[in-house]
Amino acid sequence: MRRTHALAIFISALALIGLSGCAGLPSNGAAGSSGPGTKDVVLVTHDSFALPKKVIADFDRTSGYHLVVRSSGDAGALTTSLVLSAGNPDGDVSFGVDNTFASRALDNGVFAPYTPAHLPAGVAQFDLPGDNGSHLTPIDNGGVCVNIDTTWFAAHHLADPASLGDLIKPTYKNLMTIPGATTSSPGLAFLLATIAKYGTSAGGGWQSYWAQLIANGAKITDGWDQSYNVDFTQGGGHGDRPIVVSYDSDPAYTVKNGVTSTRALLDTCFGQVEYAGVLAGAKNPAGAKAFVDFMLSRVVQEALPTSMYVFPVVKGTTLPATWAKFARRPTTTLQVSPSTIEHDRDTWLQQWSDIISK
Repeated sequence: MRRTHALAIFISALALIGLSGCAGLPSNGAAGSSGPGTKDVVLVTHDSFALPKKVIADFDRTSGYHLVVRSSGDAGALTTSLVLSAGNPDGDVSFGVDNTFASRALDNGVFAPYTPAHLPAGVAQFDLPGDNGSHLTPIDNGGVCVNIDTTWFAAHHLADPASLGDLIKPTYKNLMTIPGATTSSPGLAFLLATIAKYGTSAGGGWQSYWAQLIANGAKITDGWDQSYNVDFTQGGGHGDRPIVVSYDSDPAYTVKNGVTSTRALLDTCFGQVEYAGVLAGAKNPAGAKAFVDFMLSRVVQEALPTSMYVFPVVKGTTLPATWAKFARRPTTTLQVSPSTIEHDRDTWLQQWSDIISK
C-alpha cells in the first residue's frame, strides 16, 4: 500500500485477463521450493512489503518454517498475477490484496478458506463485505487522502483547502499533483473517493468533478513516487505543488524537530484495507496458515507503522509516539462497495482516461 507506487498497472492489466504476472526471485536468494517435506513458506506479495528482518526471523524461529518472499508489483499487479495462477499458485500465502481488488481475487478462486482460530479484538471490523473473514484476513488499514504542505500555505498567505470541492477553486489552480488512477493504487483509491462523493449521474457526478479538476491544473503522474517525492513541495526534492494525494499517515512521516509540515484533509479519505490469505492449491498450506496467524501477532502489528506506514488492525496495538500525536484518522471514510468496484472499475478507468486526455 505504501511507498513504492510508481509501478504501472496499465488498463489492460486491470482487465480480468490482462497482464501476466512474473514472480521475482526469493528475497533471500534461495530456490524458493515449498514442496512436500520442506519447511519453506512462499509469500507472494507487493513491492511495498517491508517487515524488518528481525520480525521475519521471529516467524522462522517461532513457527519452524522458513519464509521466502516473492514480490509482484503493487496491489493491482499482484491481484492480476494471482488470478492468472489461481489453483496453481507461485506460492503458499499472499499478503497485499486490498479492498479495491479483493472481489476479483475471490471471484476467481485465488484463496482457500481459512480464518485464524484466535482472532484478536478489532480485526473483524475490517472484514471484506461478503467474505466476512472466511478467506481473507485483515492485516492493516489506512486512508488515501489529499495532503497539504501547511508551511507552504502559511508562507504564501493562502487559506488551506479543506475539502474535495475546494480543489477545483481558482485559488488552488496548478497546485495539485495526483498519481494516475490506471497506474497506481493510491490514484485508483482517490478516483473511488471522488466517485463516492459525487456519484455517477449522467452529465454530472464524478466525471464533471474531474473535468473541473483537470481544468484547474491538477497534474497527473504515473505513480505515488513521482507525485510525492518529485512534485510535492514537502517530498524532499524541489517540487512546486503543495497539494498531493497520499495517506493519512503522512503527517507522522514529515515530523522534524517535533513539528509536522503536512496535514491530511480528513474529509477526502478513501479507506483501504490490506488482507492476507492462504492460496488455493498451496503446497504448504499449514505454513501458509501459520504466516497469516503471525501477521496478526503483536510483533508484526507494532512494526507496521514504521515499516510500511499503515495502521494495525488489532485493537490496542501501541503506535509510535509520532503517530499517536500526528497521524490523525478520519472518523469516517469515503467508500465504494467491493462488488461495485469489481463490476464498474474498468468502465470508470476508461472514462477517467478519456477525461484526463482531453
